[in-house]
Amino acid sequence: MERFNVELERFKEDNAFETSLRPISWEDYIGQERIKKNLKVFIQASKKRKEPLDHILLFGPPGLGKTTLATIIANEMGANLKVTSAPMIEKSGDLAAILTNLEEGDILFIDEMHRLSNAIEEILYPAMEDYRLDIIVGSGPAAQTIQIDLARFTLIGATTRAGMLSSPLRDRFGMHFRLEFYSPQELAQIVTKAAAKLSKKIQSQAALEIAKRSRGTPRIALRLLRRVRDFADVAEEKEITLERTKEALEAMGVDERGFSELDLKLLKLLVEAKGRPLGLTTLSAALSEDEATIEDVIEPYLLAQGYIERTARGRIATPKTYELLNLSPKIQKPLF
Repeated sequence: MERFNVELERFKEDNAFETSLRPISWEDYIGQERIKKNLKVFIQASKKRKEPLDHILLFGPPGLGKTTLATIIANEMGANLKVTSAPMIEKSGDLAAILTNLEEGDILFIDEMHRLSNAIEEILYPAMEDYRLDIIVGSGPAAQTIQIDLARFTLIGATTRAGMLSSPLRDRFGMHFRLEFYSPQELAQIVTKAAAKLSKKIQSQAALEIAKRSRGTPRIALRLLRRVRDFADVAEEKEITLERTKEALEAMGVDERGFSELDLKLLKLLVEAKGRPLGLTTLSAALSEDEATIEDVIEPYLLAQGYIERTARGRIATPKTYELLNLSPKIQKPLF
């Protein structure tokens, strides 16, 4: 339990500034309309029946608001939110300590669900289904199983790799929601609201400029807003202008499409392959970047925007990438 409390405090400290910009109710929440509409119905039905909300799985690329959604759900349910992440749950005792300290109706948010060990998953199954904790005491012939009844709770699991979750675990979530990338218009609204919370005026064109370069991700939009605000503050400007925004973003190396140098390097590597698929290991070595970073952070946006394709043999550049780099579209067809 001590490890859980330390993790919770660290989470609060590291995200204090970002959390202050997050919405806490549906009225302030922008985007993900389909998910929002469905959750409103499910929450209302649960409150009518005076039952805990069914378990929820949130998945999608990082930075799209999985933690924010969990916070709003807890607020709407009038429940306490307990936060941890899968890597922090190393032993069965860690999970047992967390679960036995939950009260009726509490919401447990576990980030990076795909990193739970098989042993931890086995303990989680009866807890999710029957609100029961099965603990084995002792070893060998003297081993005994002790059953502990748990308070009825809601588990909200978040992951960037839903495909890595085991089928038994995935099937125990009653609701599955995939978060989609945001449109520039939605991100511009988020930036404008965040600027107001920072007590800084921002021109609508400047907010839209930040939105266009944020890769469809609110977390990136808020990060860019804070850095653009720094440029405006140093220039002693009371309002963030379009001119200052462009200057700041260009100084940070964020181009008009939101591509970083790493994005462009990856695209150039695929183009230089002349249509031959490149595997993740090859790209990782060539870019000197971790495979998980490429797969979870860089690729999702490039895939969604149609700049690369993922095949059974690896990644290939699309004609859209050649157009972006002003190169000839005459490429060798990949071998499948």
